[in-house]
Order: sequence, then C-alpha cells, then structure tokens
Amino acid sequence: MPRIKPTKKLDVLGNLDLRPEDAVGDYLNSKMQDKFFVKPPNSDSAGDSIELLFIQNHREHDAMIKLQTEMLASAKRQTELNSSRVRKMYKIQERLRKRFIEVNSFIKDCVDKKRAADKTINDEILLHRELSEGIQSFKGSIDELKAFREALKATVQEFQPYEKVLDEVVKVSDIFVSAKDCMDRCDALMLAQVEISQLEQQKLQEIEAMRKRMVKVTNEAALTVLGLKNDLAKLERSYNQSRSLCLKWEGILATTKDTITNSYMDKERSLDGVNVLYRTLCRRRDIQPYASRNDVEKQMDFIKSEVEILLGILQASQSDGRSDENATGDFALC
Repeated sequence: MPRIKPTKKLDVLGNLDLRPEDAVGDYLNSKMQDKFFVKPPNSDSAGDSIELLFIQNHREHDAMIKLQTEMLASAKRQTELNSSRVRKMYKIQERLRKRFIEVNSFIKDCVDKKRAADKTINDEILLHRELSEGIQSFKGSIDELKAFREALKATVQEFQPYEKVLDEVVKVSDIFVSAKDCMDRCDALMLAQVEISQLEQQKLQEIEAMRKRMVKVTNEAALTVLGLKNDLAKLERSYNQSRSLCLKWEGILATTKDTITNSYMDKERSLDGVNVLYRTLCRRRDIQPYASRNDVEKQMDFIKSEVEILLGILQASQSDGRSDENATGDFALC
C-alpha cells in the first residue's frame, strides 16, 4: 500500500527526504555550503590502496608488538623490584616491630621503676618526717628530763632534813621495817585515796545519770498518760456521738419497722379481701376456686369478668325496669 505522505527525517542539515528524487538535491545543497560541512584536504584525490593500508597496518602492528614486549619486560622488571622492595619492607617492618616491642618493654620497665622509686621516695620522706618528729620529741623529752633532774636535785636537797626525820621515825616505830616500806605504804595510801576519789566521782556520775534517766522516764510516762487521757476524751466524745446517732437511727428503724409491718398487714388484708371476694363469686357461680391465695392476677381477672357481668345484668335490669314503668304509665293514661 503506497504512502500518502512522504517520509521525512530530521538531520543537522534540515529535513532530508528518504526518497532519492528529493534527497539528491538536498544533499548537493548541503555539500556546497561551507558552514556545516568541512571538506577534507585533497578530497578529490584518490585514497590509499589496500596493499598500502595492509603495509601501514602491519608496521603499526609490529610497532605495537614491540611496545607490548618492552612494556611486558618493564612490568616483569618492575614486579621483581616491587617484590624485593616488599621483602625489604617486611624485614624493616619486622625489625621495627621488634624494636618497638623492646622500646615498649623498656618504657614499661622505666615506668615501673619510676613508680617504685616514687613510692620509695614517698616512704622515705614519710619516714624522714616521722624520724624528725621523733627527734624533736626526744629533744623535748631530754630537755624536760634535764629540767626534772635539776628540779629533783633541788627537791632532794630541800627534803634532806625530812629523810633524816623519816629514818628516826622508822627506828623508833615498830610498824615500819625500813624507810622504803614507809614510803611504799604512804604511796599505797595516796593511790587508795586517788582510787577512792575516782570511784566517788564515778558513782556520783552514775547517780546523776540514773536521776536524769528517771526524770526522762517520768516525763515520758507523764506525756504517755496525757496522750492516753486525750485519746480517752476523744473516744468518749466519739462514743457519745455514736450513741446519739444510734438512738436516732433506732427511732428511724422502729418507725420503718412499724411502717413495714403496717404495709404487710394491709397487703395481707387486701389479699384476704380479694380471696374472700373471689371465693364468694365462685360460690355464686357454683364453681370450684382454681386460683390460689397468692395468685392475685388470676383472681383479679376473674373478679373483673364477674363484675362486668354483674354490671351488664344491672344495666339490663335497670333498662327493663324503665321500660316497665313507661308501659305502666301509658296504660294508666289510657
């Protein structure tokens, strides 16, 4: 089926129809212009032959193979150099690692030695301070002892006459064996006096502590009694309020009980009245009662039906009576 419209193709040169009769003119026009088409030099000369192209390509191929061989040899040589360099680098790295481990161990040893030296220095400083303080205390003690020695010499010289008197007392007395015995007994008496004084102070302190404890216990007991008294008063007030509330509710419950009792009695009387009326109506109809006393609905339904019947009878009788009266009146008029 032929095409209705010609097929066009968009190109850099414009619209070129695919049909030869239209495309040749467009091609010639586009070839003659120089703006979008650059003519190669010697465009009108003949190109190289196939043999020349083969020779040229063969030469390029040989040059490329030679270059490839050189590059392959260079790559192998570079690979060997790189391998030797890598081995050297591994050796250097191993040596540096060993050196690093040795230096690190040396640094750790130095740090440990420094720490131990610092600790030893601190201990020696503390010991030096303690010894200095001990030396100072010893110097003070020596000075005190020197002062005491001088004072003791003065005291001995001062109490020299008393020693003579003590020797005379020992010679005269039968109680003391020697002067030392007398002095020991006097020291024992003085120590006993000191112990007695200390014991007296201790007992006085214990008595004072017991007095304070008794006062504290008494105060706590008084506070407890006062609190119990307040609680008792509060409990009494609560009891009175509860008692009044119970009496109030007792009256309310008594009234409620009476109301409930009266309501129950009214209910029972109502049930009795309904039952009596039901039985009366049943006796009137001469039937047997079928509803029980507590079945109020059935009884009321029966009573309702009977009352409706009685009302109907009453209305019928009243209408009959009125008709009879009217008939009697008419007869009298006649």
